[in-house]
Amino acid sequence: MGPYVAGVLVPLVVTILLQNRRSRKKRGLPVDVGGEPGYAIRNRRFSAPVETAWDGITTLAELFEYSCKKYYHKKLLGTRKLLSREMEISADGRSFEKLHLGEYEWLSYGQALEIVCNFSSGLAQLGHRREERVAIFADTCEEWLMALQGCFRRNVTVVTIYASLGEEALCYSLNQTEVTTVICGQKELKKLVDISGQLDTVKRVICMDNGIPSSAIVAAGRKWELTTFSEVETLGRVNPVDPDLPVASDIAVIMYTSGSTGLPKGVMMTHRNVLATASAVLTIVPGLGSKDVYLAYLPLAHILELAAETIVPGIGGSIGYGSPLTLTDTSNKVKKGTKGDASVLRPTVMAAVPAILDRVRDGVRKKVDAAGGLSKKLFDLAYSRRLSAIDGNWLGAWGLERHLWNFIVFKKVQAILGGRIRFILSGGAPLSGDTQRFINICLGAPIGQGYGLTETCAGGTFSDYDDTSVGRVGPPLPCSYIKLIDWAEGGYLTRDSPMPRGEIVIGGPNVTVGYFKDEEKTKEVYKVDERGMSWFYTGDIGQFHEDGCLEIIDRKKDIVKLQHGEYVSLGKVEAVLIVSPYVDNIMLHADPFHSYCVAIVVAAQAAVEDWARKHGINFGDFQELCQKEETINEVYASLVKGAKAARLEKFEIPVKIKLLAEAWTPESGLVTAALKLKRDVVSKAFSHELAQLYSS
Repeated sequence: MGPYVAGVLVPLVVTILLQNRRSRKKRGLPVDVGGEPGYAIRNRRFSAPVETAWDGITTLAELFEYSCKKYYHKKLLGTRKLLSREMEISADGRSFEKLHLGEYEWLSYGQALEIVCNFSSGLAQLGHRREERVAIFADTCEEWLMALQGCFRRNVTVVTIYASLGEEALCYSLNQTEVTTVICGQKELKKLVDISGQLDTVKRVICMDNGIPSSAIVAAGRKWELTTFSEVETLGRVNPVDPDLPVASDIAVIMYTSGSTGLPKGVMMTHRNVLATASAVLTIVPGLGSKDVYLAYLPLAHILELAAETIVPGIGGSIGYGSPLTLTDTSNKVKKGTKGDASVLRPTVMAAVPAILDRVRDGVRKKVDAAGGLSKKLFDLAYSRRLSAIDGNWLGAWGLERHLWNFIVFKKVQAILGGRIRFILSGGAPLSGDTQRFINICLGAPIGQGYGLTETCAGGTFSDYDDTSVGRVGPPLPCSYIKLIDWAEGGYLTRDSPMPRGEIVIGGPNVTVGYFKDEEKTKEVYKVDERGMSWFYTGDIGQFHEDGCLEIIDRKKDIVKLQHGEYVSLGKVEAVLIVSPYVDNIMLHADPFHSYCVAIVVAAQAAVEDWARKHGINFGDFQELCQKEETINEVYASLVKGAKAARLEKFEIPVKIKLLAEAWTPESGLVTAALKLKRDVVSKAFSHELAQLYSS
């Protein structure tokens, strides 16, 4: 046997053996639990829920100090220097801000700890008492994390608020928690000034940015004591105060949900809760260590990002800060000819929400289609060969062929995120199978798809790195038990065949205390069993596969009964239809007084305009294009094709659609900061359009 033949056959045989082994692998095991009867599963590797992965560490403050002392001279926090800021005018007359960012400038673990200790002392010197709460209302940055840790050293509870939150929800959050000190960015300071007359308890505002505009200083100064992050840090350095450290049961964070169903709810998280999730993820992600570099760009007000930025210092890794608008070389705010955050940082691990990964997929496909010719044929061939292999076909691209395709074709795609990504954590919403496969193949990295909620500190389930299946969210995290309970009204029972089904209930040390000042809602969805374990009733419907992995199949609140008695799961259908390349966002609407569904569809501008040009359709602007009958028919045909491929029932497929040109953003109030659909808000905003769809 020649060396080349052996180079292909040996990896092929080994891979097939490993594939067969993985297909028989048990990832979750049945477990006896208390509380309401149901079907419960635990992680196969841990007989009891994990609480901490660090000996003797029980709080987030202890973990941060321990890590900073252990990795004292190593890089911890990095931020890119702003070289220039300029405005560009587009062809249609609109202006866009473009940034020219330089290299990352780093703080070591030792430097970060010193700033945290100084800020903590400065906070005390300002007069902020332990029993008072601090709110952090800003975009993700290194000051955000250091302010958080500074508060922890005073055992001060931090209220986290999305930077994109609207005025009503912002006032509600600050007033409900009786916040006395707000830490914010310059952009958020303006929002605070605008609503200053509606804030009842705020006394102090700390701006993370230096060089506050004089107008803001005058306006804020009339109402509050205004200072900057650096001034507070200097005050604490000159006047140090001994720390007042928390215990595991103390409330670390009151995290406001993004409010997809009305005003946000404040979830109370203890140090024990957050530490349990961080510890569990650490046991799942392979080889996490001090050589890893993490790209931070998601909102720290979201539990997914907060958990990630708890883990990275705990393993001695480095965190480089970016933003969704400067993430890649082609991101909206990146000046042409300069590099995005990922190209400069070259991270090894990152977290992402499906919307971000969908944009990466769509951007690559757009470039491939535009190139056409041999380049497109080569890409399509490489993709199909790797897809065949991942789907378990032994004739697919394994061994040397896999490395060849990576070198010839996929290396350019991998360069989009810096070329060193070895693991991606996806959470916050369901990830489509198409996108998961695309990222697996083109980036050459496994995706750990997680399922959890703010109420469970993002802890729930997490797919194993060697599980290449799609549509599932993995076995329980080591900190959690997952139990299915009967929902007879919806027809989901734990005795169903071939898989047990029911409402998902999550138990373990990661389950939070409850909702702030909302005892009624807390009692409704939080339960403590006779063994002392806390359980959270998610309202999601799931089923367990034979290997112990969970699949989300429905949601109780999203189910609508049509006029003739059929049940439609809105979220399930939307997850199928949004895969269409013509769709940027979608809301399915079902009315109990009608026998069919309709949909509001936000068109994907690049894909729709590209289709129009190829078919010789003239249009003045995108708004006009979306109103053309042929455009609506093309998008609708794409939805129907996807629905049939997913084997949706006829009554689940929308009969009519309204096509919109303007994207739904957190600023519009139609989606949350985590890009989740605000169904009630969208329904009200487009009530006229929905009425027209049913009447026409």
